[in-house]
Amino acid sequence: MRIELPSGTPAEVAGSSDERGLVLVPDIMGLRPLFDEMAVRLAEEWQCRVVAPELYPGEEHLDLEGRFAAASLLTDERVLGDMTAAAERTGAATVAAIGFCMGGMYVNKAVSTGRFNRLVSFYGMIHVPEGWRGPGQGEPLELLSKGDASSLLAIVGTADPYTPAEGIAELRESGAQVVEYSEAEHGFVHDPARPSHRSVDAADAWQQAGRWLW
Repeated sequence: MRIELPSGTPAEVAGSSDERGLVLVPDIMGLRPLFDEMAVRLAEEWQCRVVAPELYPGEEHLDLEGRFAAASLLTDERVLGDMTAAAERTGAATVAAIGFCMGGMYVNKAVSTGRFNRLVSFYGMIHVPEGWRGPGQGEPLELLSKGDASSLLAIVGTADPYTPAEGIAELRESGAQVVEYSEAEHGFVHDPARPSHRSVDAADAWQQAGRWLW
C-alpha cells in the first residue's frame, strides 16, 4: 500500500504488527517492485510493519545516470526526516532500520537521530562519493559518531569500492559491528538480478540482519 509521509514523500507500507516497526530504505533506484515485494516478505518473515520511503520524491522518473547526477541535491534533513516520519508511521514500540547502497549510507547517518533501536546497513557508503557531495550531505562517519554506533551492523563485501578496507576499519573504530564477505562486490545481497548477487552469502547476510535487529 502506498501512502504519503508528511513531507509528501511516497512510501510503501506492509504488515500489521504494532510491536515491531521497520524502516526500509531502498537503493539509489528507489521504490519499485523489488522493494514492494521485499517489504511484504520482511513484514511476514520478521512479523513487523514495514514503511519504505522513496529517496527521490517527485523525481522517480530519473534513470540511474540522472539519479547519480542529482545525488548532490539530496539533503540529510529531508531524507533523515522522512526516515523518522516513517518510523512514526509504523506505530510500533520498537523500530529498526535497514538500507541498501545509498539507502545503507542513510542508515549509517540515521544512527545520529537516536530514533532506531537497531540498524543494518547493507554496503552503505562509508564516505559520501565525490560526485554526490553537496551542502546538504553530511559525512556518514561524522553523523554516526553523534549517536550510538554500537546499534549499527554494517554488512559489506571486501571487493566493494564503496566499502574499502580503510573505510571498514573506520567503521569498526566507530563502534559499529561489521560483517565482511570475502570477494563480494557492491549489491551482492538484495537483488538477485544483479551480476554481483551471491546467493549463499545473501542468505547468510539476511540471517545476520534478522538476528541483529530482533
